[in-house]
Amino acid sequence: MNKDYETYQLKWDGIDIEIRWARHWLDFDDEASMGHLEICSIGPEKHPLPMTETGYRSHFIHAQELDQHGGPENYVEAWLANESQSEAWIDCKADFQQLALF
Repeated sequence: MNKDYETYQLKWDGIDIEIRWARHWLDFDDEASMGHLEICSIGPEKHPLPMTETGYRSHFIHAQELDQHGGPENYVEAWLANESQSEAWIDCKADFQQLALF
């Protein structure tokens, strides 16, 4: 088990996001790897994201699957784009925009 993380920064919809990726979190005998992806909103800190109300998400994924999406940043951007279409996120975003008026 190798828990060395690569760190990436992403700005999405005005939110600064840190992505941490450990490609070889768990290696299997068939040479496949289970990776660990951490997604955390850092500006504003703990701001909800489409896939997490707390601003933090831990996600395990086969490294090969993440590679098929072009790496951690592309994977997270695609995930955000997909989840941002949900009614729950649209409602959450509207609530935050309403609070900004006061």
